[in-house]
Amino acid sequence: MHRIPPLRRLTAAALVTATLVLGVTGPALAEGSRPTVDPSAPTPTAPFPGLPPQGSAPDGSTVGGPGLGTRGIATVPGAPVLPAGTDAHGWLVADAGTGEVLAAQDPHGRYYPASTLKTLTLLTLAPVLDHGLVVEGTTEDEAVEGSRVGLVHGGQYPVDLLFRGLVMQSGNDAANALARAAGGVQATLAAMNTTAERIGAFDTVAGTPSGLDVAGQSSSPYDLALIMRQLVADPYTLDVLQTRTAQMPAVADLTAGYQIQSQDTLLDSYPGTLGGKTGFTDAARHTFVAAAERNGRRLVVSLMQAERRPVPELQQAVNLLDWGFSTAPDASGLGRLVNPGEVSTVPT
Repeated sequence: MHRIPPLRRLTAAALVTATLVLGVTGPALAEGSRPTVDPSAPTPTAPFPGLPPQGSAPDGSTVGGPGLGTRGIATVPGAPVLPAGTDAHGWLVADAGTGEVLAAQDPHGRYYPASTLKTLTLLTLAPVLDHGLVVEGTTEDEAVEGSRVGLVHGGQYPVDLLFRGLVMQSGNDAANALARAAGGVQATLAAMNTTAERIGAFDTVAGTPSGLDVAGQSSSPYDLALIMRQLVADPYTLDVLQTRTAQMPAVADLTAGYQIQSQDTLLDSYPGTLGGKTGFTDAARHTFVAAAERNGRRLVVSLMQAERRPVPELQQAVNLLDWGFSTAPDASGLGRLVNPGEVSTVPT
């Protein structure tokens, strides 16, 4: 069971420092480099009726290579037959080591991400927040929409525990508290969009730190794979992804302490799983991103707008991972996951 580090109070000075590090002042993106969200528009309640918008680099090119501009299914030359039963509208399998994309369908389609967007929240905030700092729960945390880890007003929650609650239980209240620690929601969203731009995830537009739907918010199978590739390469965020259980603290007269468990069942059911993140809203349907390792080879898989029948989305991911591990280790020719800073952020 994960043990919480020694607690320290989150001071006003620490908040200011975090805010400055996140770069709240000034625009988060080069103008015109990416669409924006529209919080004033009606909240999406259903998937796109057809294909969603397709993302691209600021210069209009396809990130990762022209072979990934497809809206259909594509695989590397000489690949085995793909498994049956994959109903996700967009998906991707890639070698996290070489970066080579092995197969994909609509990899740059800009789908609603649901809680898979929390992987970007983790990637953005883990390097800049002191993991031992304590954030006090608020009534706003208690009232947040959707899935919650159970924060209560007056509770004292270390940032490290909030990261684990964010991933393990998909806590929208944890996302809210982490955003508050990082200088507020708008500061956090600016930082998330800057992170997405830095790693080449130009299909991603963060409109909430939790992934709750908002008009214009998006990610893509390609971008989710980019984010997960970064997370499993970092020892701390990999540890967060692999946490099975953690202990939530008691709050006097409000709640007893209790254990939380990871919702990523692949951690125990699929050997070699490095981590994963589920998501679901009515607009996004089921989304999922995960990484696994076998014989020293790491793969990443992502699915967007999937259903649970006839094949559950996690089983679809397992089938695609098994298929990916059956491909040649030197397979190439379809496209690749770019490295951070590789794609120019300047529109042409």
